[in-house]
Amino acid sequence: MDLNMPILIVDDYKTMLRIIRNLLKQLGFDNVDEAMDGSTALQRLRDKSYGLVISDWNMEPMTGLQLLREVRADGKLKHIPFVMVTAESKTENVVAAKEAGVTNYIVKPFNAETLKMKLVAVFGNF
Repeated sequence: MDLNMPILIVDDYKTMLRIIRNLLKQLGFDNVDEAMDGSTALQRLRDKSYGLVISDWNMEPMTGLQLLREVRADGKLKHIPFVMVTAESKTENVVAAKEAGVTNYIVKPFNAETLKMKLVAVFGNF
């Protein structure tokens, strides 16, 4: 796994962006961009090549699930690993995310160790 790969984190809550950025930094990832909504995230994904997207589920006006569907529907973006972050572990949410093509799923609150385990599941050890 390339610790220099660009990562896009998407959340409409500045504090959560900061927390995820700090957790990624603890794991050795420094090349991190942010977007505060799905539309901005899609634009960034189309303008730059990313190795990973970490997106919150609950955002307005475009939810993380809608963003995931847009990414998976785009031939140039559909290969990008996509990790969904949510405060809810409802079965129907997990199923909807899986059906939409999510790579992995993290339930808040989480720490660097949990994030690392999810990333190892996606990329293998680093």
